[in-house]
Amino acid sequence: MTPPATRGKNKRNRPGDNANITSEILRKIHANGKVSDGDVNQLYMIWKPIPFKDLRSTDETPSGLTNLGATCYANSVLQCLHMNASFREGVFSVEPDVLIEQPVLYQLVRLFAQLHASKLACIDPAPFITTLELDNAVQQDGHEFLTLLLSLLERCLSHSKVSKAKTIVQDLFRGSVSQVTTCSNCGRDSEASSKTEDFYELQMNVKGLKSLDESLDQYLSVEQLHGENQYNCELCKSRVDATHRIRLRTLPDVLNFQLKRYEFLPKTTTRKKITSAFGFPGELDMGCRLSEPSQLEWIYDLSAVLIHKGTAVNSGHYIAHIKDENTGQWWEFDDERVSNLGLRPFGEGFSSSTAKGVHNDKVSPSCAGLTHADTSRSVDAVQPQSLEYNIHSCKESFSSTDAYRLMYNLRRTRKNDGKRDHFANNIQLEGHKGLHNGFPPASQLFEDINEMNASYIAACEEYKLKKEKEVHHITERREEVRSVLSEAPVRLLQEPFYWVSTDWLRQWADNITPGGIDNKPYPMLTWKGSSV
Repeated sequence: MTPPATRGKNKRNRPGDNANITSEILRKIHANGKVSDGDVNQLYMIWKPIPFKDLRSTDETPSGLTNLGATCYANSVLQCLHMNASFREGVFSVEPDVLIEQPVLYQLVRLFAQLHASKLACIDPAPFITTLELDNAVQQDGHEFLTLLLSLLERCLSHSKVSKAKTIVQDLFRGSVSQVTTCSNCGRDSEASSKTEDFYELQMNVKGLKSLDESLDQYLSVEQLHGENQYNCELCKSRVDATHRIRLRTLPDVLNFQLKRYEFLPKTTTRKKITSAFGFPGELDMGCRLSEPSQLEWIYDLSAVLIHKGTAVNSGHYIAHIKDENTGQWWEFDDERVSNLGLRPFGEGFSSSTAKGVHNDKVSPSCAGLTHADTSRSVDAVQPQSLEYNIHSCKESFSSTDAYRLMYNLRRTRKNDGKRDHFANNIQLEGHKGLHNGFPPASQLFEDINEMNASYIAACEEYKLKKEKEVHHITERREEVRSVLSEAPVRLLQEPFYWVSTDWLRQWADNITPGGIDNKPYPMLTWKGSSV
């Protein structure tokens, strides 16, 4: 892949740049009589502690992650995992000795601890990225990264003796399917049909389909095997027509849908991104999709949308829209920038202006088809091009041209609470007030972060005091210049006066000690009969 250019927002001014603009800024201050925050920041940036502008606006505002060049794909995935409370609790419960033995796991826990408890609005993921040996100059695929990361964490966590941590990846993300082949002649299923295969995500087709509901129907549909694709039946002892289908045996607590946005073009041996709109519901009922009836309710709520912006496969930019499980607020994670979206994954602006009433008794509330509204207007690719509001069921569905991965969390209900009891065991709230009402482990990591927070806050307070002092100094200096100028009125041309170098005056006005006035190098001048 072609390495994308480093994002301009990460560039920092060199220390020498401040000296070059000092005179210009001070002259502007003396000219207009106003001192702005920007003037002070530019003049005294060298004294400014780095985290001052990077503190979280509130404890409820999540932290962002620094883009190290082309690591937006990793940042988006890591934010999705961190914002999942059950996964976060699981990795936080790993024993210290296991963390020491597993560097990747240690760096992940360290990063999560910073995201969870640091006062900084942006965390540097460099230690974790370096431990994974990722090339931060090359953008990779978000889907491949998450798949490999979960596999690696599963192996690392297997060394833990804490049950909640040891199998957290499997408990949260693993489901199972079976490939069922049925002979059309004898009606018997193949022996392989009884075997189950684990999955950590379901890959959904996008091309030619309008919604997740249609894609699920296709995924679980019956395929006819005939002609060259006939099935060799063990009982019939011959090749016969048959049917093949995928059956969902078990479902995970966190249901991942990977949307197949990229298609391979055989003629050019390249991949192309599919940018058609694809709809998905805010609430998903998967009970009717299971192969066997269940007494549990399998209602899922949309928890995260991973978005790939851009039309090219090998470039573009990844962001994530993620729901805070405690507050219900949605947040947009765009590397360093974290923005509140309100109670909807694409922002509150799409609640009424684009809503349309839909009533369809033949379609279940979670599988209602989308109505595309106002398709002629230009809409940014990451925003939903339509929003259906089902008046009958009060369920919302969304549509996006760039949604790349959908994550749904199993809703806690009376019928399925038993399935999730193992996550509630041994969880002790420690009175931690702040982001996500989290479950901080009693570890050295959090003690270190608390010390860093105190140090940052003290540095910021020191900067504030220094800033106030410098603003006061500038104000006094401006008044001094005005006072001197008022006492030096322009005299009549007949009266003698002296020449003063403009460089000397500029240095004096810029609060630089220029030394004494020396006019000896200049010859004596005569101005209308007056010697100078």
